Amino acid sequence: MIMMEEQALVGSVNDLGKIRIINVSNTENEKLWDDMIRKYHYLGLGKIIGPRLKYLVLHNEKAIAAIGYNRAAKSIGVRESYIGWDNQQRLALLKNVVNNMRFLILPMIRIKNLASYLLSKSIKMMCIDWEVRYGEKPYIVESFVDGSQYNGTCYLASSWQYLGETRGFSKAGKKYTYHGHKKKVFIRVIDRRFIERIRKERKPAEKQIANICPTLRLNNRGEYAMMLETMTEWNPALLKEAGITEVGVSVLGEKLLDFMEYFFPCFARSEGRANFLLYIKGLLSSIERKSIEPIVLLHAKPEKVRAMQIFMGAEKAADDDSLKMRYQERLAKEIVEDDGMLNVDGSDFPKKGAKSVGVARQHCGPLGKVDNCQAGVFAGYSSRKGYGLIDYRLYMPESWMSGEAKERREACHVPDDIKFKTKIELAQEMINDAVSAGKFKAKWIGADSFFGRNKKFLDDLPEGMIYFADILFNMKLYPLGEIANNLGIGPVTALDIAADNSINWNRIILAEGAKGPIIADEKCFRVREDRDGRPGDEVWLYIRRFTDGKVKFSLSNAPADTPIEELRRAATMRWPIEQCFEECKSELGMDHYEGRSWVMWHRHMLFVFIAHLFLIEVRLMLKKNSNTNITTGA
Repeated sequence: MIMMEEQALVGSVNDLGKIRIINVSNTENEKLWDDMIRKYHYLGLGKIIGPRLKYLVLHNEKAIAAIGYNRAAKSIGVRESYIGWDNQQRLALLKNVVNNMRFLILPMIRIKNLASYLLSKSIKMMCIDWEVRYGEKPYIVESFVDGSQYNGTCYLASSWQYLGETRGFSKAGKKYTYHGHKKKVFIRVIDRRFIERIRKERKPAEKQIANICPTLRLNNRGEYAMMLETMTEWNPALLKEAGITEVGVSVLGEKLLDFMEYFFPCFARSEGRANFLLYIKGLLSSIERKSIEPIVLLHAKPEKVRAMQIFMGAEKAADDDSLKMRYQERLAKEIVEDDGMLNVDGSDFPKKGAKSVGVARQHCGPLGKVDNCQAGVFAGYSSRKGYGLIDYRLYMPESWMSGEAKERREACHVPDDIKFKTKIELAQEMINDAVSAGKFKAKWIGADSFFGRNKKFLDDLPEGMIYFADILFNMKLYPLGEIANNLGIGPVTALDIAADNSINWNRIILAEGAKGPIIADEKCFRVREDRDGRPGDEVWLYIRRFTDGKVKFSLSNAPADTPIEELRRAATMRWPIEQCFEECKSELGMDHYEGRSWVMWHRHMLFVFIAHLFLIEVRLMLKKNSNTNITTGA
């Protein structure tokens, strides 16, 4: 019976003398292997299912290390990308891949280079033993290393290759549970001819699909499904944002294909549909930068980047007007209510260069200063059912509209009929388009303070609409009633009115957020607008003070008898457009656009909208169907 070494050992491998590695699987010494792993390995013993081999490393006939191998993981994105096999090949040949599932050197053993030495020596033994016991020859060995605890240096030192990280999922039954603990993936190729044979034997069409070649001609659902199956790099943070903590990846992929097919009629050519699929999946993926090159390189060769650039910039590559129409119709079916809110807001995109369409030195929100940026004006919609972005306009500064800027416009392929319009005019245009189209029925119109402080913008809103518009703290207003007695009848700032103590703050739960209730103090007053130093129309002033000290001021032309609860609901419907920007920028690469042309900016924004709609539908599906394979956490 072998015993475990209890004395410290230091030095180098050459100092140790003779080291033996023995197979203890199904022997009386297997219990010692289990005990060592259970006591000293950071993962513990756990449940090891299927074929396995267990080895003890002996020095002077005492165990100083334990190594274990078992069957390979069913699916690893970076491994599949490296090997280049299709799903059918993977299912047939996965038996030739073995997993190094445990590797332990006792903590009192401090022998330099021992780990890499044992890895190399044990693999030679394992290849022979595995073929004898299970009838299959190992060609690849894989291992997973917790990067928060180990660097994997010993694997690199013994000729293993680092492929990347896992996506942070583990399988539980038929579902994948997202735990967020990504592992480094290392492989050791035993016989490189195995990989060469796989790549050579693949059918040409399948090879194209796996590479996501931008010149693909995909003609049936099976080919698209196979294409999506190779694109498994879902963004875990994005899934978490959508409320998904357990996800059947295959179910999500099938839903994405159903979703994407709805838009396929907007592409005349199959390669356009393939590029569209690739781009949307890239926006939904875990890559850090969601611009053209990283999206393509995630699944294709470098020479395909140019083809995608052409696709994104070619006006006739997609019918963008039809895409937007289909997008709006599908979004409207999910979230429209008669008393919903149309929202307008601006969002800026910092740019280092000066050649991208619409770039100018102007105030840039994300930077909080004047700098080079593009400025977009966006329209959104919100209701009790949900929210989403519905339209977009690129603001073209006056400097771009001058005769001297003609060459810049031509270089960026700006349409000849584009004229200078202020951000106010662009917002009005989108609101009027939405109201006249009738898809997004609304009672309210929301606006941020840039638009809310503009009297003409508010005056020109469609007849019958009620606005709820944010304003700046220093906007002048005429107080009414008791406040007028305290502050005087002349115009005072909104901040002055908020500071008046004759009306107490009312503590409320304004809404339920993702991290719990959103608590705020509110005050609500009837006031008159200041119109060139004279009292104007009577409106509501609604003030919220949040727990972080931030205070927001809003005006509304809602009738005087409007209940406070209705104004409170209007306030909560103002937030979602900002939430859209947050989700689209932080998770979908809305601000990662790197093209220069007019078409590329607008197509990128539209594709981001479409990717966001997919998330919206998944989120709503989770709420509607508790029996789905995709479930939310508590």
